[in-house]
Amino acid sequence: MFQHVIVKTPCKAMINGITDHPELGMPDYEKALIQHTAYVETLKKCGVDVTVLPPDEEYPDSCFVEDPAIVTKYCAIITNPGAPSRKGETTAIEAALQAFYPSDKIFHISAPGTLEGGDVMMCGDTFYVGESARTNAEGIHQLTEILKPFGCKVEAVPLSEVLHLKTGVSYLEENNMLTAGEFCTKPNFESYHKLQIPQDEAYGANSIWVNGTVIVPAGYPAVQAAVEAQGYKVLVCDTSEFRKIDGGLSCLSLRF
Repeated sequence: MFQHVIVKTPCKAMINGITDHPELGMPDYEKALIQHTAYVETLKKCGVDVTVLPPDEEYPDSCFVEDPAIVTKYCAIITNPGAPSRKGETTAIEAALQAFYPSDKIFHISAPGTLEGGDVMMCGDTFYVGESARTNAEGIHQLTEILKPFGCKVEAVPLSEVLHLKTGVSYLEENNMLTAGEFCTKPNFESYHKLQIPQDEAYGANSIWVNGTVIVPAGYPAVQAAVEAQGYKVLVCDTSEFRKIDGGLSCLSLRF
């Protein structure tokens, strides 16, 4: 169960965030703020306290707090983002995490290792890590060594179709996993009960489990129906403006 969530208010510069989908258009900043406020309220309905960090105009993508850190029940890991424009985001996130973790339980990924939290999916004490354009083998090795003393296992997952691992797969606890695209057939996940998402709703695979409730992005009815059919309570949250800069529900928060 999660007690705490950290989010960061989108900055005005978010309209210039990194994107692989310019065809979706530029985000509407005012609309993004409204969506972010609704996201925070949705999280609160799941019984967590939410720390809201102020916007930082120096980093357009800094509302995506999932990437500069990994938070676990054992420790926090400050990452080394693979996108050069995002490396400075770690400073503010580490300062925020110091309120929740003692200094000897905060670790760091260092160059030449790169790692972004969007590539890390925690399933109990097993951590699946996407080897991607943003996360390299050295970063995965360092994470493995950090987590090993806590009895945790790290398993690399080569990616070929998506930006981050959690772009196309989400763990909903209770052995249930939302999968889309390449993740429907990955041998890494063969022991899980997979809820396979139709390709036209692949974005909806990035849903988040928060204390028994699953938050699903608005506009993906097949995803919502599949999750509800498993008996989960579902809340819906619109992330259309964040999708335009390659972000989704999990990207917008650190949950621990």
